[in-house]
Amino acid sequence: MRVGVLTGGGDCPGLNAVIRAVVRKGVEGHGWDVLGFRNGWQGPLEGKVKPIGLDDVEDILTRGGTILGSSRTNPYQVEGGLEKIKSVLAEHGVDALIAIGGEDTLGVAKRLTDDGVGVVGVPKTIDNDLNATDYTFGFDTAVHIATESIDRLRTTAESHHRALVVEVMGRHAGWIALHAGLAGGANVILVPERPFSVDKVIEWVRRRFERQYAPIIVVAEGALPEGGAELLASGEKDAFGHVRLGGVGTWLAEEIATKTGEESRAVVLGHTQRGGTPTAYDRVLATRFGLHAVDAVADGDFGVMVALRGTDIVRVKLAEATAELKTVPLERYAEAEIFFG
Repeated sequence: MRVGVLTGGGDCPGLNAVIRAVVRKGVEGHGWDVLGFRNGWQGPLEGKVKPIGLDDVEDILTRGGTILGSSRTNPYQVEGGLEKIKSVLAEHGVDALIAIGGEDTLGVAKRLTDDGVGVVGVPKTIDNDLNATDYTFGFDTAVHIATESIDRLRTTAESHHRALVVEVMGRHAGWIALHAGLAGGANVILVPERPFSVDKVIEWVRRRFERQYAPIIVVAEGALPEGGAELLASGEKDAFGHVRLGGVGTWLAEEIATKTGEESRAVVLGHTQRGGTPTAYDRVLATRFGLHAVDAVADGDFGVMVALRGTDIVRVKLAEATAELKTVPLERYAEAEIFFG
């Protein structure tokens, strides 16, 4: 049997751990050939493929990024995309695909399954916003990076008596902001799930300054002020129709400085949250996902995504996994209500 594997969408720590698990179990456990498709869906679309053996994955467990490369290519936006993918798979004798990605990559995987291509999905995103799985790999690492950054920023904020606004990733879901904000002891946490009152944020900041402490505000990139709109870094859209967000942190820091008369600075963590060595938790979770994805292929169980439920790895339909985004259910975080601006 010959199995293809690809990584699509934004990179994140743990991708290489999945690839390693797929190759090791596929080759040693089943005697399969494993082919890596380069740059996400661009690989099977354009025939960018290379064999992956045991030697290729020997030292990649701790590496961030992906040895296969990634892209936000959408084959259904390319004329004849489906036929091209089927032709490339047939040319290389690929019997099944393991697609590692988030909502967009797995949305394509679901459509391909409907069109007769055997695909198994693996959930990847630092945003933790994929439905039907408790956690995605990459999230834990992103939260650790953001939390450490908040810890470091707190010392300089206290030294200069400044308000510091830390902008983290999170287009529609505030999981990173919530977890990093709580772990880092932020005074205000702003998430996309709840539009925030600028006046309320200013009130919290003033109270913090009155106690002779520097305020720390953590804001997700997709957080909205009441009555406001998303702040765009660029009006351009990618192949899945997403615009690039950015700037809410800087905007809010300027509002704080203007309305309080205190110094305020913004720090945008950006792609640092995606990079570097994955945490031990993400290495283990990614490895387990990869091993179970191979099992699904061996069983001929296509159109599914491996998912974490409690401590178990289960299979769910790709249709369920991509039906809607998993956002932060604020009603379940009543104990943290005091922190939401």
